[in-house]
Amino acid sequence: MSYVELPGANVPIRMWADPKTVEGAAMQQLRNVATLPWIKGLAVMPDVHFGKGATVGSVIAMRGAVCPAAVGVDIGCGMSAVRTSLTAADLPDDLSRLRSRIEQAIPVGRGMHEDPVEPGRFHGVAAGGWDDFWGRFDGVAEAVKFREERAVKQMGTLGSGNHFVEVCLDLDDSVWLMLHSGSRNIGKELADHHIGVARDLPHNQGLVDRDLAVFIADTPQMAAYRNDLFWAQEYAKHNRKLMMELLKDVVRKEFKKARPDFEEEISCHHNYVSEERYDGMDLLVTRKGAIRAGSGDYGIIPGSMGTGSYIVKGLGNEASFNSASHGAGRRMSRNAAKKRFSSRDLEEQTRGVECRKDSGVVDEIPGAYKSIDKVIDQQTDLVEVVAKLKQVVCVKG
Repeated sequence: MSYVELPGANVPIRMWADPKTVEGAAMQQLRNVATLPWIKGLAVMPDVHFGKGATVGSVIAMRGAVCPAAVGVDIGCGMSAVRTSLTAADLPDDLSRLRSRIEQAIPVGRGMHEDPVEPGRFHGVAAGGWDDFWGRFDGVAEAVKFREERAVKQMGTLGSGNHFVEVCLDLDDSVWLMLHSGSRNIGKELADHHIGVARDLPHNQGLVDRDLAVFIADTPQMAAYRNDLFWAQEYAKHNRKLMMELLKDVVRKEFKKARPDFEEEISCHHNYVSEERYDGMDLLVTRKGAIRAGSGDYGIIPGSMGTGSYIVKGLGNEASFNSASHGAGRRMSRNAAKKRFSSRDLEEQTRGVECRKDSGVVDEIPGAYKSIDKVIDQQTDLVEVVAKLKQVVCVKG
């Protein structure tokens, strides 16, 4: 599918989705974004739905401005995946022990490690500038400094909501490890602080939506936000890297006889800002529930906990600002899902997957999400499919 173009106040709205299927509140959010004076482009992914601050599944390209509420409170949230040398034949019939071991190794929900995870125990992790990264914490907003100990101990943890750790099989029966998480509480604290600052700035008082308050170039507020934003995006990347190493450790111990090997890791943000150049302009591109899909870029597009996911390679479509969807996308809110579905429905829809099946995760039931296969079909001009995965273990917070 190629995109449908709808008129917008300052830029057209390019949609890789059928506008008739997008809820009215999300369409209004998109129209509001298109009124921003600094906007140079707006692309909408097939997993589009109403979001806090800005529409999930949108790519907002602005010149000299960035909207902190559009980035959201889970700065740097994204995915990591790695193919292993294990196959389906190596897996036991009962996967409950493997799930339990993962849950013991990786704290979920609001949990944290009792002692910080030392990256030195993992080959290649410490080489990623660990000391320099933590040294830069001194430069983040004073308002969050008191969270340093928590930030250190939450490094290498999952969180809750739609975050997960999975063991999957591809169509060739190869075992994959996959996870989804972001910058944890420290990212939220930084985002909340800067969103509050932006709302009070004089140039934002006349906007159609206060959530679209921006920072503009060459101001101290923009400099402070960019510093904290890029630090939090790096935190999220380190967080996923440490979790993947903890997950590999579990797999090594559980499958000693098979001596598993691991291929190169695929990792991508899907709530973040990137400095990119289009049509001769340097732009700040905010991907709110979207991944970068430049030519040859590997990405991960997950479905819900009972369906499956895709490993993809970007085709470099500049009409979408080299972007693609970040997942299946919700078709109903969490509250609506809790009212509509029961634990029994969850059991039925996650049959064959070793996972939680209690009322605490009913809002993550597959029925609350769009069809991942349809979402993939709507972006054949953005990505090509490299592998299709089906989860057999899913850990949620």
